[in-house]
Amino acid sequence: MSSSHRMPFIDALKALASQLIVLHHLAFYGPLSDQAQELAPGLISWLSQNGRYAVQAFLVIGGFLAARSVAPAGLLLARSPLGLLWRRYLKLVTPFLVAVLVAIASAALARQLMSHYSIPEWPTTGQVIAHLFLLHGILGYDGLSAGVWYIAIDFQLFVLFVGVLWLARRVQRPERAGPLPAVLLVGALAVVSLYHFNRNGDWDNWGIYFFGSYALGIAACWATDPKRLVGWLLPAAGVVLVALVIDFRPRIAVALFVALSLVLARVGGLLEDWPRSRLVSWLGRISYSVFLIHFPVCLLISGLFVRFAPPSAWVGAAGVLIAWLGSVLAGALFHRFVETAADRRLLVRLPAIGAVRNGQTA
Repeated sequence: MSSSHRMPFIDALKALASQLIVLHHLAFYGPLSDQAQELAPGLISWLSQNGRYAVQAFLVIGGFLAARSVAPAGLLLARSPLGLLWRRYLKLVTPFLVAVLVAIASAALARQLMSHYSIPEWPTTGQVIAHLFLLHGILGYDGLSAGVWYIAIDFQLFVLFVGVLWLARRVQRPERAGPLPAVLLVGALAVVSLYHFNRNGDWDNWGIYFFGSYALGIAACWATDPKRLVGWLLPAAGVVLVALVIDFRPRIAVALFVALSLVLARVGGLLEDWPRSRLVSWLGRISYSVFLIHFPVCLLISGLFVRFAPPSAWVGAAGVLIAWLGSVLAGALFHRFVETAADRRLLVRLPAIGAVRNGQTA
């Protein structure tokens, strides 16, 4: 999509979140960050423990962009919900599977360079098939790369949202169609998620666990209409605040902050006009590719440093920096030659499936 149709504020959030995820995995898994620990113990500890909350930005943005694309006024635009889901599956899975193959090869090379708990074992056939159908978490298989759980969750959330929209359309007459049924159903599912499922870690392989954050993005999109701003956004924020009082979860607090930021940016006219930075825009565009490919790159660079470089704090810090920059470069190449190419083939093969494209895709 041309840059003229992009939203710089969302690009900025994506850029920041994707870079924090890369640094989180570098800090959490090591081994280079273990060596560099003495140089910046507070920073590395913070990235290791709290950097994961950046994924909440992706959840909220995913909900915002899904609503903007398939139901900007609370009514499902697509005639064929199944076709819409198939298109979404292909959009996610095509680059995802390429990244999984790269991860398998990188893990095999990394095992020759070092012995470390972060290196995935050689996959079984069932494990690969489960990844193909985005069922690896549900079926209890270990991920073949860091963060691959999110791809499955993103698809589950999209399925839940489209299913709710389809149900809302079915329960009302076409001549009296309005957004209220969808709003009520999304709100009910969000309440169940926030007050029950999200408080039980046993559900974290299922989309319902994360639907509260996703629904905040949906609400942020629907509430940007001035007529709905107070009547829709305040109740949504109130429900989340009460959930935080009952059981404070930093991840939900981050999601609420991101959602409110999107609303304020839209109301204030910043969503499509700020920041005006080519670097930030570029980092936002390649964020999904960086997310997919960074861990195999970090594994290989870590293995090379462990095998050939003397262990020291400064060497470890240099390795972290090189792995970080290498992840961005690999993400840029992956975006150009895999993600973008896959999107173009998808547009050619399935030009009429789904809803009207409105702004960025999720």
